[in-house]
Amino acid sequence: MRPTRIIIFAKAPEPGFAKTRLIPVLGAQGAADLARQMLLHTLDVALAANIGTVELCATPALDDAAWSMVALPAGFEITAQGEGDLGARMARAARRVIEQGERVLLVGTDCVEMSAELLQQARQALDDHEAVIHCTADGGYALLGLTRFNPFLLNDIPWSTDEVASLTIARIGQLGWTLHVGQMLHDVDEPQDLNRLPPHWSGHVAA
Repeated sequence: MRPTRIIIFAKAPEPGFAKTRLIPVLGAQGAADLARQMLLHTLDVALAANIGTVELCATPALDDAAWSMVALPAGFEITAQGEGDLGARMARAARRVIEQGERVLLVGTDCVEMSAELLQQARQALDDHEAVIHCTADGGYALLGLTRFNPFLLNDIPWSTDEVASLTIARIGQLGWTLHVGQMLHDVDEPQDLNRLPPHWSGHVAA
């Protein structure tokens, strides 16, 4: 069986750069603190899933000063996202992994419902399907798993709109790939999403 790699796409949790839509209620530092907590949560569950290599694909690159105050755990690989829109950056990573003989789970850091069990289930879905997706209630997706690559899938997607997931699913259909659609998830991007944070995270949402 081909190995599976989890790639986490993340911005540096820097004030004014991360979680900008939450700045009006949390302040720039509060939004950055929450972004850091969400990044660490995603890394923790990805490592706990124990299904293969975990890779942090970061912007800016990890040697940038924006990352200097972030204490990251050990046990994962680090790459830079590089240039282009989100689709171009995801496409580069997916192509690289698939061409080197692995399957890939692409995830962000916005979904606090992400768990080791969910990642394990997504890996299992790729045993019988060429793609797996977990859509989010805002029309995006929190996870995209692939065993194959085609640039058509990620090119010219209207990112940050409610069309992202539906268009991605339609394109998978046009490619003729088999698809498993997992449970609906929720991102924490807007002030009204803050009630989805775990209770023990309350210290990270104080304005």
